[in-house]
Amino acid sequence: MKRFFLGLLALLLVAAPLGASAQEDGPNVVVADGNHKGSLELVGHSSLNDRGMNAALAVHKNYAYVGSRTDGKAENANGAGVLVVDVSDPSKPEVVHEIGLPHEGNEGETSREMRVWREQELLIVMNLGSNCAAYLHGCSPRTVEDNYRFYDISGKNGAQPKFVAEYKPSMDPHEFYLWVDPKKPKSRALMIQSTPSGAARMLVTDISRARQKKFPEIATWSSTAEAYVHSMALTPDGKTAYLAHNEGGFMVADTSEVVAGKAKPEIRTITPPANAADWDGPGALHSVAPLFGKNKNFVLTTDEAYGELLRALGSGGCPWGWSRLIDVSNPVKPKIVSEYKLPQNEQDFCTTDAPRPSSSYSAHNPTLTEHLAFISWHSGGLQVVDVSNPRKPKQAAEFLPEPILFALQEDPALSAGQDKVVTWSFPVIQDGLIYVADVRNGLYILKYKGPFDKEVTKTKFLEGNSNIGDAVKLGRL
Repeated sequence: MKRFFLGLLALLLVAAPLGASAQEDGPNVVVADGNHKGSLELVGHSSLNDRGMNAALAVHKNYAYVGSRTDGKAENANGAGVLVVDVSDPSKPEVVHEIGLPHEGNEGETSREMRVWREQELLIVMNLGSNCAAYLHGCSPRTVEDNYRFYDISGKNGAQPKFVAEYKPSMDPHEFYLWVDPKKPKSRALMIQSTPSGAARMLVTDISRARQKKFPEIATWSSTAEAYVHSMALTPDGKTAYLAHNEGGFMVADTSEVVAGKAKPEIRTITPPANAADWDGPGALHSVAPLFGKNKNFVLTTDEAYGELLRALGSGGCPWGWSRLIDVSNPVKPKIVSEYKLPQNEQDFCTTDAPRPSSSYSAHNPTLTEHLAFISWHSGGLQVVDVSNPRKPKQAAEFLPEPILFALQEDPALSAGQDKVVTWSFPVIQDGLIYVADVRNGLYILKYKGPFDKEVTKTKFLEGNSNIGDAVKLGRL
């Protein structure tokens, strides 16, 4: 693959691709024109104490949990932990607690990713030390081991999570996908982790006995392609993995032995590296999410490129990254069929007169219903894309947060530009409402009205980085 990365930056930030494999047919390129038929109504908002540097979002029943992109340095130790937000009244979300020292908000680590194993009522917080850089995240130079911490959030513990266990993986993770066994949802779950600096590119850990502090690492996967997997998503049954292999393009792997519980399971590569779907562009492959129903042979991907701060290092700047739809009906040779952009992702936007565009209008994390994709899009807010025809995606709605007047800490790479919106987290749908976190501006709770809105209002729970809730049902369509 004709991609490269710059030393340590490659482990902290997805590097910019230099070239790509040719596609037999050019994809259909769609640019949002603002003539969407739907809307996102603001139900509730919390600025999260105006702290800024918000990261991952997890939602369970009456509480939302929001991590931090920065660490607990001496000057901000009271505020860099995991915030607990009471959302029992969605119109009035209220911060009621912070998981702080000694388990969260430590110097040198950032609570970057979170999930909830709902059947076990376990909050999983991934704390990164290896990926907590001063110039990207405003972190202390102190080096801390990466870890996962598990918290009981059952009953009254929902408001004040109770520490259960800590797991330090054998390889530093970057992101993870939570897969809960549909046949044993109360007793079996796996974490599939991307491991950018490890000997392998993915690591699978069985967390079924997390409450007993047992974390067997049961499988790894490596590729002959260069560099690392940034993130991955599994089909709800867990048998197939779609890989955002940053340096190697989009690939498909067989994970059926892992989810079947075989002894010494093997993850098998389906897409030869030479056939990986790859492309030119300023961004780098970041996230993937499978479509459902009649479109289950398609996958949505997002690219990410940061703002002006990192342009000099070759990894940022206009026109950033956008979204693509890939046909995986032949997983040996996946094919890009369409692209979805905002006007800010057009090259012409990059040549406008002063002020030079410096924020990041980059796609980031997607959550999909049967016909809709909810995509956090940095300065582009929350985008809702109609993917009922994967070859012709179109904008269904968008929500652009109103920036708060002041944040205690600006993100040095993402909110240092003129736009003060950085919609970042995987959107979470619970009881028909959409929850999403903005790095700078806090937690937003939204209601969607428009094409296919019934499939949103009837959703009990759905998120893009696990198979929990309605995902299994959607996977059977």
